[in-house]
Amino acid sequence: MNIVVIGSSNTDMIIKVPRIPKPGETILGGTFSTAAGGKGANQAVAAARAGGNVTFVARVGDDMFGNEAIKGFKDDGINVDYVIKDKTAPSGVAEIFVADDGENSIAVASGANANLSPADVGKAESVIANADIVIMQLETPVETIEAAAGLAHENGVKVILNPAPAQPLPDNLLKLINVLTPNESEAELLTGIQVTDTASAKIAAEKLHQKGIPMVIITMGASGVYASAPEFTGPIPGFKVKAVDTTAAGDVFNGALAVAMAGNQPLTGAIRFANAAAAISVTQLGAQPSAPGRETIDNFLKQNK
Repeated sequence: MNIVVIGSSNTDMIIKVPRIPKPGETILGGTFSTAAGGKGANQAVAAARAGGNVTFVARVGDDMFGNEAIKGFKDDGINVDYVIKDKTAPSGVAEIFVADDGENSIAVASGANANLSPADVGKAESVIANADIVIMQLETPVETIEAAAGLAHENGVKVILNPAPAQPLPDNLLKLINVLTPNESEAELLTGIQVTDTASAKIAAEKLHQKGIPMVIITMGASGVYASAPEFTGPIPGFKVKAVDTTAAGDVFNGALAVAMAGNQPLTGAIRFANAAAAISVTQLGAQPSAPGRETIDNFLKQNK
């Protein structure tokens, strides 16, 4: 199960607060912590812990945060041969408020992530060509994502795109994607359809199919997902857990989904596996620290048949 993740690496600076502050408001009493994050890095770690053989293609700063990030990737068994230390930009950082109900608010300074280039991806062509799945997100330049999707497509490698943070995407990129995994707001931005339930998710998925994407998986938080693919179409419920921090739940879902699909699980089984990983992740604080291992996911599924 060879997974190549192309994307961002950040250091998350997390403040626990009773609720998310309003504009101009200061809230006291929060606890502060740091954790490794970035959507690409989160997905790479989640995939590695779920049992994938993962290579990460990224840029970090030549600084303390970048060095710590690379050490963390190595500790998780991730191939870091294509993680570049950028001499011209600092590592990416994210400031995250986490409310008592588990909801979050995030601001990101991209730093070196903004310099990840098509040439960087080109250097990783051999691992991309030998991957089972390439997975990407939108915290690095779109032209870099297009280059990677093109390389994967040329080599017959399946591409998962998690279109987050939400932004409009060119049709020539979307037609290179095998699996698109938006949440409700991302699906709305890409289709103009407000996704609130199964019926609206179905309409949004059909619009995305018209752009050439064969498989659409719309994540809907605690409600689970709506999947639309040749082998299965319909809702797949999530798992009920007490949320502590929803940061990176979508990233954990995508990383685990990539591993399950690379392992040739049926679509419904792969989504259930990914739902379980995401459910476990929201019960813990932090992005990468919350990504569960394979044994934990398997045990959770046994207990929640």
